[in-house]
Amino acid sequence: MNRSFGKSGGRQDRRPGFFQGVMVAVILAFVASIAATGLAAFIGIGAASRLVIPLLGLAYLLYLVARSGERTGRVTVIVAWCVMSLALWWIAPPLPMYVLIHAGAIWLTRSLYFYSGIIPSLLDMALTGFALMTAAWALSRTGSLFMGTWSFFLIQALFAAIPADLKRKAHQTAASNEPFEQARRRADAALRQLMPH
Repeated sequence: MNRSFGKSGGRQDRRPGFFQGVMVAVILAFVASIAATGLAAFIGIGAASRLVIPLLGLAYLLYLVARSGERTGRVTVIVAWCVMSLALWWIAPPLPMYVLIHAGAIWLTRSLYFYSGIIPSLLDMALTGFALMTAAWALSRTGSLFMGTWSFFLIQALFAAIPADLKRKAHQTAASNEPFEQARRRADAALRQLMPH
């Protein structure tokens, strides 16, 4: 789906920056804390978690899709997310598996919308795994849902540093060095002319 990157005359690259990701992490952490606390009073913390996780995931998914600049498949991705969330809520797998599947769906969405190579996608998978570990560590250390959620989405914000296509990035770097190489060759030629034979 990532046809908007690297094309002349294409859509402007609207990929989220890291600091924007940090702000999204703070907002989602506040929403998670308020929603979980409010719902837990009526349905218990376990059921509240199983409602808050897909809602947070959907909010982040909408943010990603809106920032991608790619219009193709938006409705399909959102509908697929909703169907998956409903199916998981009905099946009710263990909570760690429940979280892992939702995090995997976020990774898959980013892979479809922001990368055009397998290596960036694998780097993003590693980032998502690290985000899950960081969130679990923060939650176990602090007992704070806010800190756990914020840690997860804070690490997710680092995906802005993963290039869309490593081959294209290498080609752009080589192209940016070309004027320097031309100047070096001219300087070498001038030195050879000045030196006695």
